[in-house]
Amino acid sequence: MSWFASNRQQALHELSVLKGNVRFLLLWPLLALLIGVLGWTLLFANLEKEKRAAEATAMQEAEVLSRAYATHLHSTLQAIDQIALYVRHGWQTANGRYRLEDMHAHAAPPMISGFYVALIDADGELITSTVPDIRRVNVAGKPYFAAQARSADELYIGYARTGDFTGQLVVPFSRRLSHPDGSFAGIVLVSVVPEHFISGFDEATIGEHGFLGILGMDRRARLSRLGIQVYRPEAPALLKQPAVTGEAGRMALVTPDWFADRRPRYIGWKTTADYGMISLAGIDQEAALAPYREQRRTAIEYGVLASFGLVVLTLLVMFFSWRLAWRKHQFETMQATYRTATESSDEGFFIASPIYDGSGRATDFRVTDCNQRGAELVGYRRHELVGRTISAIYHGQTAELTMKMLRRALRDGSYEGETELASIGLPGPGWIHIRISRPDHDLAVMLRDISEAKAHVSELERRGNHDALTSLPNRHWVQQHLPEILSSAAVQRMQVALLFIDLDGFKIINDTMGHEAGDEVLRHVGRRLKLAIRPHDHVVRIGGDEFLVILESLHAAEDSVHVARRILEAFGPAFRITAGTHQVGTSIGISLFPQDGQDANTLLKNADIAMYSVKTDGKHSYCFFHQSFHDALQERHRKEAELRQALEHDQLVMYYQPRVDVATGATSSMEALVRWAHPTRGIVEPNDFIPLAEETGLIVRLGELVIDKVCAQLAFWSRQGDPLVPVSVNVSPRQFTQTDIARMLGDCLQRHQVDPALLEVELTESSMSGDGDEVARTLSAIQRMGVKLLVDDFGTGYSSLSQLQRLDFDVLKVDRAFTAQLEKTREGTVLFSAIITMAHGLGMRVVAEGVETLEQMRALKALRCDEIQGFLVSRPLPAADLPSRLRQGLVPSML
Repeated sequence: MSWFASNRQQALHELSVLKGNVRFLLLWPLLALLIGVLGWTLLFANLEKEKRAAEATAMQEAEVLSRAYATHLHSTLQAIDQIALYVRHGWQTANGRYRLEDMHAHAAPPMISGFYVALIDADGELITSTVPDIRRVNVAGKPYFAAQARSADELYIGYARTGDFTGQLVVPFSRRLSHPDGSFAGIVLVSVVPEHFISGFDEATIGEHGFLGILGMDRRARLSRLGIQVYRPEAPALLKQPAVTGEAGRMALVTPDWFADRRPRYIGWKTTADYGMISLAGIDQEAALAPYREQRRTAIEYGVLASFGLVVLTLLVMFFSWRLAWRKHQFETMQATYRTATESSDEGFFIASPIYDGSGRATDFRVTDCNQRGAELVGYRRHELVGRTISAIYHGQTAELTMKMLRRALRDGSYEGETELASIGLPGPGWIHIRISRPDHDLAVMLRDISEAKAHVSELERRGNHDALTSLPNRHWVQQHLPEILSSAAVQRMQVALLFIDLDGFKIINDTMGHEAGDEVLRHVGRRLKLAIRPHDHVVRIGGDEFLVILESLHAAEDSVHVARRILEAFGPAFRITAGTHQVGTSIGISLFPQDGQDANTLLKNADIAMYSVKTDGKHSYCFFHQSFHDALQERHRKEAELRQALEHDQLVMYYQPRVDVATGATSSMEALVRWAHPTRGIVEPNDFIPLAEETGLIVRLGELVIDKVCAQLAFWSRQGDPLVPVSVNVSPRQFTQTDIARMLGDCLQRHQVDPALLEVELTESSMSGDGDEVARTLSAIQRMGVKLLVDDFGTGYSSLSQLQRLDFDVLKVDRAFTAQLEKTREGTVLFSAIITMAHGLGMRVVAEGVETLEQMRALKALRCDEIQGFLVSRPLPAADLPSRLRQGLVPSML
C-alpha cells in the first residue's frame, strides 16, 4: 500500500512538471511544420533553378552546334565555289572546247560524291557535264541561269529542287561564263545533293529529334532536317521564320507551332563568313530536359521520405524534451541543495552550459546557476545572471575574453588562471583566481578573490623595477617593458624614440660636495625630466647620472626633437640643493625605432653612441644616431686597444723640447713630450692619442711610464757625463687626483738615482680645482722632495690669484695664445706684461710658450720674460740629439 502511494505521488509530481512545460512541448510540432513548409518551398525553388540551368545548357549546346554546322557549311560552299572557278578557268583556257568528261585527266580538284558539274552556253543549252546519261534540257529560264545572265560575277546559291539534268533532289550553284569582251557566254552549274550539307551530323550528334537548317540572306529556308528526314524549301521543317538577328545567337522555341513535328526545341544560329548563309541547329526539349525530370522525380520522392522522417523525429524530440524537462527539474533541485551548502563559503561558483551551432562549435554559454558570492565577485546579483547567456551579460572585450576561457576549458577539460577584473571591464575586486572544470557536459566555474596576494606581489615587482632614490623605473623595468613597447609600435606602424641622457657636470658635484648632494641633484633631475616629457612617455634611471626617456607613438622623428629641446630648456636654471646652487647640463643621444634598430639592446646601444657623440662635440645638446657614430666608436675602440698594446709593449718614446734663458741664450730646461712609435703608422703625435688616454683612464698608466722613461734618461745622461738640465714632465688632472703622485715621483727618482732638482712637474690649472687642502698637501710633498712645480698653459683654465699665491709654484708657463697676440695687438702686449709682473711678484719665473719669431722673442725680452720655448728655439728632439743641442744654446744673433 505504501509502495502504491509512493508511485502515485511520483506520477503526480511528473504530471505537474509536464504541465509546466506544455508550451515548450507544443513548440516542436509547430517548428516541424515550419521546417516542412520551408523545406518543400526550397525544394521546388531549387528544382526550378535546376530547370533553368538545364535549359540554358541546352541553348548553349545548340549555339555551339550551330557554330560547328556553320564551319562545315562554309567549308562546303568554299569547295563548291572552287570547283566552279576551276571549271570556268579550264573553259577559258581551252577557248570553249573544255570537256568535263576529261576532268580526271587534268590537275582538277578531286570530285566529291554527290557533286555534279555542267557547262551551259549563252542560250541555255548543255555543252558538257559530269552526269552520265544526261538528259538534254534547255535551262535558259531557270533561276540559276537568269541570275548569272543579268548580274555580276558572284556565286549563285539556289534552293533545293529536282535537278534538270540529274532528275534527283539537288541544290544548284552557278558561276558566270564571259567572252573576252565581257559579254555573257553561259554558266558553270554545280549541283549538290542535300545530304552532303548534313553529312557528319548524324543522330548521335544532334539526337533523335535534332534539327538542322540553312537560311539564305533573305532569312528563307534553303534546306532543313528533323532527325534523319530532309525537308525541301516548299515544305520546310521550320514552319515560321524566327527573329534571327546578329551574327550568332540562341533562343527557345517551345510552342508546338514552330516545327513540322510540333516538338519544342532550343535552337542556335551562326552566319557563315563570305556567303551570308545562316546555319541553324536545334536540340529537342524533351531530350534536353530528360535528366532534369529524372532528378525532379527523385528529389520529390526524397522530400516525401524526409517529411515522414521529420514527423517521426518530432515525436521523438517531444518525448525526449519531456524527459529532459524532468531531468532539468531534478538537476535544479540538486543545484539548489548544493548552493545552500556553499553560500557560507568565500568562493563563488557558476554552472555554465555550452550553446553549440550547427557545426558543433560552442558559440555561447548560458549561466544555469551560481551562488550569491559568485555573483558579488563579478558585480551582479544572482537573479541577474541565472538563465542568461554570456553574450547577453557582457559585450566587447569582456565577452570575448570570458568566451575564450570557457571554450578552452570545454576543449581541454579544465582551465586555471588569474584575471584582473578591471582589464576585462568588470567591477568588483582587483584580481580573482579562476578554476574551471568539465565534470560532464556543463562547466563548473570556481572564483576566489586574490586581490591582497596580488597587491603584495605587485609591490615586490614595483620595488624591483623602480629606482629607490628617484622612484623612477630602472634598467630592469626597461628590459621587461621596452620589448613590449617596440612590438606594439611595430603592429601600429608607429615610431619609438629613446633619448639617452647623461648629466654634464654632475661628477664634479658628487666629488666635491659629497654623495648626499649628488643624490639630491638626481632627485631634482628626475622631477625635471618628468615635467619636460609628455604624460604617456617614460623616464627611466639607467644608473649613476644616466637617464633614459622613452617616447611612444611618434609619427615623425621631429616629435622627439621637441621633447629633447624641452629637456635642455628644463636644465637651464641651476639646481638649488641644501649644499648650494649648482649648474648641471645634459647631453642627449636619440635613437629611433625601427630605423636605428629592431630590438631594445640595439636601440639602447645606438642612443648611447649618439650621446657619446654629443659629449665629444661640446656637450649640452642633442644628436640623432647615425651609422658614422657607430663606425667612429668602433674606430675609437680599435685605437684604445692599440694604445693598450702600446703601453704593454713599450711603444712610447720620449722627445724633448728645450727652454732657453732669454738673457743668456743658454738652455735652462727641457719639456718631455711623449710620442707613439706605431708599428704601421710611424711616429704618432700626442694630439692623436693623449685625449683618448684621458677619456679611457689610460693616462694614469701612460703618465707613470713617461716619468719612469724621463728618470731613466736623466740617469743615462748622467752616467755618460753629458750636460744635464732639469726636465719637466706633464701630469694630467686625472693622474694628479687619482694617484699618489708624490709617492710615485719619489719611488721613481730613488729607483733611478736621479737628483730631484733635475725633475720638474707641469700641472694645468684644472688640476688645482679639487679639494684645496688636499691639493696643497700633495704639492707641498712634491716640493719638499726638491722637485719644482710649473703652472702649464696659464690663462686657458680657471685659477684664482690667491690660489697661485697659496700653492707657491716655481714657474709660470704662459699659453701660446698670449704669445701669438704680441705681434698683433697692443692689448696682447699689455696683458702679457701684466702676467709677467704678477708672476715675478709671486716669486715665479715666466716661460713664454709657442715662440716662433725673432720679433716675439725681442718683445718678450723687453717685457723681462725669463725663458722662452717654441720652434724658434727648437722643435722637439729625440734623446740622442740632445747632448749636442745642450752645448749649443742660442746664437748671439738671436739675442
